[in-house]
Amino acid sequence: MRTEKEIREEIFEKVYELYMLRNDKNNIFIPGETRINYAGRVYDEKEMISLVDASLDFWLTTGRYAKQFEEELARFLGVKYCLLTNSGSSANLLAVSALTSPKLGEKRLVPGDEVITTACGFPTTLNPIIQNNLIPVFIDVELGTYNIQADQIEQVISEKTKAIFVPHTLGNPVHLDNIMKLVKEYGFWFIEDNCDALGSKYKGQYTGSFGHISTCSFYPAHHITMGEGGAVLTDDPLLRKIIASFRDWGRDCWCDPGCDDTCKKRFDRQLGVLPAGYDHKYIYSHIGYNLKVTDMQAAVGVEQLKKLPEFIESRKENFKLLYEGLRQHDDYFVLPKETANSDPSWFGFPILVQENAPFRRDEIVAYLEENKIATRMLFGGNLLKQPAYEGIEFRSVTSLENTDVVMNDLLWVGVYPGLMPTMVDFIILKFNQFLSNYKGSFNI
Repeated sequence: MRTEKEIREEIFEKVYELYMLRNDKNNIFIPGETRINYAGRVYDEKEMISLVDASLDFWLTTGRYAKQFEEELARFLGVKYCLLTNSGSSANLLAVSALTSPKLGEKRLVPGDEVITTACGFPTTLNPIIQNNLIPVFIDVELGTYNIQADQIEQVISEKTKAIFVPHTLGNPVHLDNIMKLVKEYGFWFIEDNCDALGSKYKGQYTGSFGHISTCSFYPAHHITMGEGGAVLTDDPLLRKIIASFRDWGRDCWCDPGCDDTCKKRFDRQLGVLPAGYDHKYIYSHIGYNLKVTDMQAAVGVEQLKKLPEFIESRKENFKLLYEGLRQHDDYFVLPKETANSDPSWFGFPILVQENAPFRRDEIVAYLEENKIATRMLFGGNLLKQPAYEGIEFRSVTSLENTDVVMNDLLWVGVYPGLMPTMVDFIILKFNQFLSNYKGSFNI
């Protein structure tokens, strides 16, 4: 009789055959016909085999692959603890919610406390602040880096300010020296939204390892993918326990799925006004969620993480090629500028149309899209202009002028590892052809 191992190996061989069949069909670029995506999945048979392996276990919830991924990502970034969750957005929600825990004593965030952030970016950096009844305090961004103006933070600090929560925009690290100085001086909590910056470094240290808490996203557009998925990272054992509680229904118990009585005191506790000896697996210390990831997702992530170093280098190389190809057009565009002391793992290539250019963003976006080149805005632009945020309570003592400029005039194109050199060349060619219509008619 055949063993399970033999049957699995036969299945894996068939998965490999299927991957090779698909790969042969998809590895062709026809300029002007093949769409050039801004991002996407880059994988091989190893991810598919790992996914099938996990599905054959039929564990379905968090399991062995999740544990392996958490350990390996924490080791990669140099952080003690990593907790997987079902998305980067959930990771941000968990990060902010964790800081409201009564277990933090006087350091906990309470309704009405202020969190310094930016209105320029993706909504799920801002949303958890509002969802936890905290007050966002907005600071404008720099043009070129598109990160928060860190040198302006101190002027907005009030007695209610308790935390800073900012993204590393499109993989470009924020000015961490400025922020960490304020965090230390004022005792603020600091959350890094590292969802677009996995693999970026500041002064040789990975982003995502500076904050009290940091977050990652593994959506297909990001540096590595699980399809859906995210992670929360911290060096603090208490924060780790709190984050796990909020992620896992708010329960006080920390046993892994399928495990009982890790603490050996499952029926020996007295918490709150519950009966003595009430089952610890059903004691809740937070008003939490169920935001766990499945082991099948984590299985994909384990193989993706092995490819992360080469993905990072590929992003940097594609960024460099685009920069060299477009730098001659800096009279039309503000080209991206990396933050001082940083080594970005770029998520995209941002391009800001100059105010006095003879065309507007919508014109070049339309031209690129017509030529099958995908473009994106810088997410929500100025989030305060979005319908969802009409009437929210916030504070801002600085102008958001640059945020409006980004909303009106910025686009970005991809640098992800799935781009072939011929694709990058085609992007540059189309920029050149579009701009050739304006040569000689543009007065700086």
